[in-house]
Amino acid sequence: MALRDAVLAALLEGEASGYDLAKRFDRSVANFWTATPQQLYRELDRLAADGLIEARVVPQQRRPTKRLYTLTTAGHDAIRVFTRQQPKPTAIRDDLLVMVQALDAGDATAIRDAVANQILRATDKLVLLERLRTRMLGDESEDQHLAATNAVGPYLTLLRGIAFEQDNIRWAEHALSIIDRRFPRSGTDS
Repeated sequence: MALRDAVLAALLEGEASGYDLAKRFDRSVANFWTATPQQLYRELDRLAADGLIEARVVPQQRRPTKRLYTLTTAGHDAIRVFTRQQPKPTAIRDDLLVMVQALDAGDATAIRDAVANQILRATDKLVLLERLRTRMLGDESEDQHLAATNAVGPYLTLLRGIAFEQDNIRWAEHALSIIDRRFPRSGTDS
């Protein structure tokens, strides 16, 4: 998958400025694809040049002119083509796992701290995702929400993000217990 496809998928939620799109990425698409705001703006320019999106210029008082992007018919067609492809197998590319792989020859204390920080980061992200899920469902049960919504995809990707962070926490807690048994910490540092 290219950033192009992730941007097109994010624009399925409706018209958005570059700023709005970056916020959308942070709250939903970031569960499965990351991009900096600079990458998003460059991709928006490319998509517009390719005719997959179009921009509407909105003048603003006391602020710079805003461009709002929407999918064109060609953009919707590109999403349909993308969704007919077989996805590539998922590959993990994670600096922390490279560090853990080198645990026996590396600085066990630093690696232990990095694994412990993984728990903190994943816990923080999980809290945000659970809040988003609560907001998305409102007062409805999951079944009620799914019966009433026209957008099942964002909910399913949110569930995957939640499961991903839960698994990160489980793995890191287990890894810490093994590291602590294998490389006992000395002194009073904790």
